[in-house]
Amino acid sequence: MKLTPVIAWRLEDAPLDARIVPLLAAIAAGGSVAAGAAQAGLSYRAAWGLLRDYERKLGTPLATLERGRGATLAPAGESLLQADAAAARRLGLALAQLSVEIGSVPAPRGPLRIAASHDIALAQLRDGLPASSPLRLDLAFMGSLDALAAFSRGDADLAGFHVPASGLDSGTRQKLGRWLKPRRDRLIWFADREQGLIVPRGNPRRVRTLADVAAKKLRFVNRERGSGTRLLVDSLLARSRVAPARINGYDSSERNHVAVAAAVAAGTADVGVGLRAAAAEFGLGFVPAANERYLFAVRADALESPRIRAFLDLLRGPLPRRAMQALPGYDASAAGTVLETAILRV
Repeated sequence: MKLTPVIAWRLEDAPLDARIVPLLAAIAAGGSVAAGAAQAGLSYRAAWGLLRDYERKLGTPLATLERGRGATLAPAGESLLQADAAAARRLGLALAQLSVEIGSVPAPRGPLRIAASHDIALAQLRDGLPASSPLRLDLAFMGSLDALAAFSRGDADLAGFHVPASGLDSGTRQKLGRWLKPRRDRLIWFADREQGLIVPRGNPRRVRTLADVAAKKLRFVNRERGSGTRLLVDSLLARSRVAPARINGYDSSERNHVAVAAAVAAGTADVGVGLRAAAAEFGLGFVPAANERYLFAVRADALESPRIRAFLDLLRGPLPRRAMQALPGYDASAAGTVLETAILRV
């Protein structure tokens, strides 16, 4: 059984009746005290008594009745409802992290081993796990292909990697197919995210494609070999018909998106390829290039294991969605969906 803290209000030294805010929300939605009472699970008499009691204590009306027009919230009722909604927005993630399971069987004590391509939201998910959670994530960031290789060898329970949402080119499909087996493996959808060219604020060199990087002889910072972003860079170069040798800095490499953005922010590079969220973190410009799908590879026969089930519950809960709401270019609406590897056509 999960216990979760909630937001409560106090009037001087006494707690506010927990029924008053839901009743006000129901009146606002239903347009009458009768409809509001029914939606809030109160009798009409109890709803009126609650309103009158708090109008007396506050010294001002909470709801207004108009003949033939039902009921609307008075300014004080609107203020209380808005304050409660604002508190829920600001404190919702913290309250979810403080929830605790009572009387349930915890997941195995061993951590879930994840080899994964670098992702800002995934790092935040690991760091945001509540202390009370029995699930622990042993997260090692590496290139997408290295992560899949570790998964194939049995050195990781999950492999995090990313692919273009629009489909794979034949080269990338062949590289992924080396490690993923349709009968043995499944995929878990984590997030959709946006990658592109990270440039100085205002994009003073007017960079739109990697062809511009080559033509203007700009300093480029690349990602390491085997990373999903390096594969994306190669795909973008092929699309623009630009040879890697024409890119000043193609053979350079950084280990993650934040490091690429930091290089551009420091002025040691003019452009790199990375996440929109990384560019936003440093106040940099961003030119969209690809919408991606971030996935986890998992063994099909492990989906019902306690640790994987706990991980799926985590992805399907509020924590990833609330975390990604603050990250530009992320969408967690499908997090936790299990897919066949056939979507990659491997």
